[in-house]
Amino acid sequence: MALNKKTVDDINVKGRRVLVRCDFNVPLKAGEITDDTRIKAALPTINKLIADGGKVILCSHLGKVKNGPNEGESLAPVAKRLSEKLGKEVTFVSDYNVTGEAATKAVEAMKEGDVVLLQNTRFRGEEETKNGEAFSKELADLADDYVCDAFGSSHRAHASVAGVTKFITAKGGSNVVGYLMQKEIDFLGNAVENPVRPFVAILGGAKVADKLNVINNLLEKCDTLIIGGGMSYTFQKALGYEIGTSLCDDTKLDYCKEMLEKAKSMGKEILLPTDAVTIAEFPDPIDAPVETVVYDSDKMPADRMGCDIGPKTVELFSNKVKTAKTVLWNGPMGLFENPALAVGTESVAKALAETDATTIIGGGDSAAAVNQMGFADKMSHISTGGGASLEFLEGKELPGVYAADDK
Repeated sequence: MALNKKTVDDINVKGRRVLVRCDFNVPLKAGEITDDTRIKAALPTINKLIADGGKVILCSHLGKVKNGPNEGESLAPVAKRLSEKLGKEVTFVSDYNVTGEAATKAVEAMKEGDVVLLQNTRFRGEEETKNGEAFSKELADLADDYVCDAFGSSHRAHASVAGVTKFITAKGGSNVVGYLMQKEIDFLGNAVENPVRPFVAILGGAKVADKLNVINNLLEKCDTLIIGGGMSYTFQKALGYEIGTSLCDDTKLDYCKEMLEKAKSMGKEILLPTDAVTIAEFPDPIDAPVETVVYDSDKMPADRMGCDIGPKTVELFSNKVKTAKTVLWNGPMGLFENPALAVGTESVAKALAETDATTIIGGGDSAAAVNQMGFADKMSHISTGGGASLEFLEGKELPGVYAADDK
């Protein structure tokens, strides 16, 4: 799945209007941005287009926008932060119509190197999320070329990700990927298609169901598959262990047995936890103090709930990471939002930070955990897309990648 797509380095944008789909879906608290990782990740592509004399028109969604356009999900705070980061004024088109008269006028007034940010694309509702023709064309009408740099949205066939590209093509423009998108596909693609071995994949998180296809696909690619987090208890139960009141998906027990069999027949290793940090009941709120007791996996009492990997498992998993040349990690080892149940996740993050191997963090909660624990700069690559990186690891074709022009 090597990237053979045109990138921003393959086009000349001088004097041309370039629509860039970014991922500015940042967390907000009372109108203030609490984590601007995604904004920073978009800067190299934006700066390149500014330097090359393009007229840079940025668009993105923010939030789920369930109840129609509203100021709480406006991109106004993003425009402000972008202006600070770029060291130049970013013109924000606050019109809820996104591509209306205000946008057209703002674009008409642009000079080379100027930057305009359009309003939240999801303010157009289903026209965006159902890949509407009219909205796709309106977006394309504002520009000459299109750049997709929103890996976090690239698994969705939305108007601003996929639909817009055919109208750009129809007018003779180019559809290319930005630097962030290229980095994502290079790291994730190479990890899956062409890893330096031994290749160890670590999967965690709550639900087996979310990772079914990932487990199946990664088993074919990796040498060792480590399974922790809530999903490990379904595997434990499939092996006949008592798992107490731990999270379990009884509909997936046969699937887990199949995967364990598949690994055996392929000569691959699946590592499961050998002990667990248990609690009596789920904390409410999630970070409330809890009493923990560690039990071996084959000695779990019926009235306890496993919520993190225990010290023996930490050692087992960490030692396996030390032998690897490529490590891919997606999903926490326990309820890491609670300090008493975060040790497993922290220990895995630390093991990855200390290895010389190529380390790839597959977005979502693992990325949040690594950032929170201060290990971000020790990783080779932290994916900006949760759902997108999962679909990519399943071997699916992503609409946002597919829609870009081939080299």
